[in-house]
This record gives sequence, structure tokens and C-alpha cells, in this order.
Amino acid sequence: MSQTPPTPNYPSLTLGELLDQVARTHPETEALIDVPSGRRLTYAQFKAQADALARGFMALGLAPGDRLALWCPNRPEWLIAWFAAAKAGLILTSVDLTHQAQQLAYVLGQSQAKALVLAPGVSGGEFLEIFSGLCPEVNAPAPEGISCEPLPELKRVVVIADSAPDGALSWRSVMDLSAAVGPQALAARQAAVGHLDAVTLLYTSGTTGAPKGVLSHHHGLICTSRAGAAHQGLAVGERLCVSVPLAHMFGCVCVALAGILAGASLVFPSPTPQPEAILRALSNEDCVAVYGPPTSFIAMMDLPEYKSLPHPKLRTGIMGGAQCPIEVMRRVVDDMGVRGILVGYGQTEASSWVAQTRPDDPLEFRVSTVGRPLPGVAVRLVDPESGQVVPPGQVGEICVRGYNMKGYFKNPAATAAALDAEGWLHTGDLGSQDARGYIRISGRLKEVIRTGGRIVFPAQVEEVLFTHPLINNAQVFGIDHNELGEEVAAAIRLEKGARVTAEDILAFLRGKLPENHLPRRIKFVEDFPMTPLGKIQKFRLREMFAENGKPKAQ
Repeated sequence: MSQTPPTPNYPSLTLGELLDQVARTHPETEALIDVPSGRRLTYAQFKAQADALARGFMALGLAPGDRLALWCPNRPEWLIAWFAAAKAGLILTSVDLTHQAQQLAYVLGQSQAKALVLAPGVSGGEFLEIFSGLCPEVNAPAPEGISCEPLPELKRVVVIADSAPDGALSWRSVMDLSAAVGPQALAARQAAVGHLDAVTLLYTSGTTGAPKGVLSHHHGLICTSRAGAAHQGLAVGERLCVSVPLAHMFGCVCVALAGILAGASLVFPSPTPQPEAILRALSNEDCVAVYGPPTSFIAMMDLPEYKSLPHPKLRTGIMGGAQCPIEVMRRVVDDMGVRGILVGYGQTEASSWVAQTRPDDPLEFRVSTVGRPLPGVAVRLVDPESGQVVPPGQVGEICVRGYNMKGYFKNPAATAAALDAEGWLHTGDLGSQDARGYIRISGRLKEVIRTGGRIVFPAQVEEVLFTHPLINNAQVFGIDHNELGEEVAAAIRLEKGARVTAEDILAFLRGKLPENHLPRRIKFVEDFPMTPLGKIQKFRLREMFAENGKPKAQ
């Protein structure tokens, strides 16, 4: 399974050329639908605004290759800014919505961002307040650009509002600057952008060290998104619920870019993921697709409003971003009715998707695997210690070659550690691949539990826990142990009103798992610590267990 498959005959497009193409073919099709504000933009309007903003960026003196940071919740301006930057040859750096001053300073400084485009905030002016605390110079007039001591590269700040601090520019004023740059100048700038040029600089979560900036090129993002759109069968004008943050690759590439490639309509139910708002958008906007990690689907199906909000056109979407428990997938297919739901596996470093299930895959494969590699993507499994390729069915580290990143920005050591001399990306994920190409994920290499000289994959235990009728969600991980090295621990959330003891859980697991797989420590929780994308943070769960000492199963 290590041979690189033939690369599909995809056209070599840039993001700017893609938007031009879709707007020319489907000008009156709705492109962006913002439910909170009621705004609706056609593809022709989307392109016109992206063109005007790109010319405004050029008028500000931003040059090809400059990094432009974007700090904004889900709203049309996020995609308008991204495509404007792409047309002007800029590289977009997305800022996580939860960042505080220290994290914001790191991203802006490490990326050497020349400009920052930010919304005032999610619920008020918190983004602007945080930035003003970091760079108070933004409040003083700065006709030639701000001079911020902690961020010497940053010169321009644009606020997505009708007004802005004295040292910044409003969104409208940058649009007005487009008059100083003719359409021909933008056309020449856009034509000089190559399909293998970098277009995004997205940062990893950084749970085990400083976040790393992943440089991705136009071609890789478009090719993986094109495959995702095809597997979902997306059509012109169909409405997709953008229910994951655009600030992450799942939202801006896996969902939004795939939808744009298909000429579909992107529906923003709320600035940040809100289960009730998502449900209402699915119903009121007749969405055909919904996206998110398993926790998002669980949260929607747990709402009291779930049964009263019909979504008859909902047929597809992708569940990704975390291990997908079989029982959750069955509920989504059988109860929620999303019979064409797909499961995917990917990494930012691989330009998003590596593998996906297909609509014609039997349900067995859609609930137990992450599918087969995308066209043009090769996968091989290697022993993490020896580096040797493992045979079909055996667990190894997943390595990928096809549409990988250009590298980590200003971090050659990390790039060399992730991309080997043959171009294989070492993902740090463990899995197996059968003779037909289907991949099963076993977990993160760093999350494997080594107890008493034996290896336990958390996913194996979680799959069995999810079959318990009174368990709503369960997460398994390793906790340090003086004699065993690690011991198996489980954080469990029960269904509302359920009463179960740790002894009940252990009795349920016995006979279904080997004895060394049984959790020696069990804790019942109300909620899980999560990332903005809905991924459960197991490292935080470990910290919570450690803070509570070494209790027995409770």
C-alpha cells in the first residue's frame, strides 16, 4: 500500500482563479448565507467584494508573500478576506477565537504578519480590547501604519466594523481604497500567483510545545477539497451548514472550500458552534450537509428541540476531527437520518483530508474505518521504532505522501522531523490498513497506553464503552503509575438521569476486553475540556486526574 497512486487530472488552479470560475459560471447562485444577520451574497457579489478588498490590500502596500492575520468568527467576511488575500498573493494566518494576548502575540510574531484583519469580537469588543492591550499604539493616529514594539513587522490593522480606532482602518475604508488600484493591476498580481505558492499559514494546537505554523499551497487545498466534494455528491445551490470554525482547516478547507468548488451555498448558523443554532439552520435553510466532530453530533441529538426541528433534506456531511465511536455513527445514520454521512481522517500538514469513506461503502466500513486514501494520496504504515513498513492489518504509524505541506514556517528542524527525505509525512497517528485500502485509526502515537509491558490503544476501550446504553461519551487515556508505567483511566459522561457505578462499568467490560485493558481508574464527569473545533483534550483530562491524586475507580 506504499506506492503513490496516479495523481488525478485536476486543473492547476489558485483560490483566486477558482472563485472567478465559479462566479462566472453561477453568478446568481447564493454563496454565503449569514443566518444571524440575514445577509445573503451571490457568487457574483462574493467575487466583487473579494476583488475590492484585494485591491484595498494592494493599496495598503501589502506585497506578494506577506502574511495577513485574520481573527474573526464565522461570518461572510472571513471567506471574503481569505479569497482577497489569495488573489493579492498574500498568505492568510488564521487566529484561534480563544486566543488571549500571549497566544495572539505568538501567532502574529512568529508569522511576521504585516497586517491583521479582526472582528471586534464574538460577543462584543473582546478581540479589539485584547489587541489594544497588546498594541496600545492602535489607538493613536498612524497614517503610515502602526509601530508596535512587541510586533515590529505589523503595520496595518483592519477592523471588520463601520468604525475603527485612530490607528486602524475600518473594513469599509479598505474597500474604498480599491479605487486607487485598477482592476488590471489586480489581474496582473493574481496572474503571478502560482498554484504551488503558499496560501495559508495555519497553526497546530501546540498541546506538546509551541504551535507550529503549517504552510499549505493552493493546489493541495483545492485537490483534497475537490475529492471531498465529490465523495459527498455536492451540487450547485445545495446548502451546507458551516457548523465548525472557519479558523481551522476543517471549517475553511474541508467544508467551505469544498462547497465553493461545487458551487454550493454556505450557511453560517452562528458565529461560533452552537448546537441549537445549527439545528435551526439545518431545518430553516433546508441544508443537505452538516459537519463536525462526534461531540457536535452528540450535542445536537441531546437537545430537547432535536425532535421538533425537521431536517428532511439533510443527507450527507462529514464526521471528523476525532475518533468516531461506532455507536455515535449508528445514531447519526439511523436516528438523525444522515444516511450519506462520511467519516474522514486528515491533518493540517497533509492539506486536510488523507482518507475518507465513500457513499457506496457498506455501513460496516463507514462506522469502523476512516475509509480509503483520496485520489493522488498514498498511505503506508511503518513501525515507529524500526521505520519498516508493517504488513496489512498490523498497527503502525500512518505516513502520507501526496498533497503535503510546504513545511513549518521558520522551523526547519520540525519540518525535517515531520517530512522525511522521500516526502512522506509522519503523522504521529497510529492505525492499520487492510488489503482493500481501508484505514482504521488506533489513536495518537503519544496517547498509546503502555501498562505492565503491554500496549493498550484507547480507541479499543472507548468503542466498547460506547456500546453501554447509559454512557453518553467516554474518553480513555493513560495515567502515570510507579510499577506499571501507566494505568488505564476513563472519564465517562452518562446519559441524563442515569445512575451507574464504576463497579457496574467494570462488570460490563469484563469478558469484552482483556484484563489489562480494563480501566483501573474511572471518573464520571459532566463535561469534557474541548478545543474550539470540538476535540476533547485528553491532556487536560490527565491533568484533572493528576490534580485529584490517585483515587480508585469512583
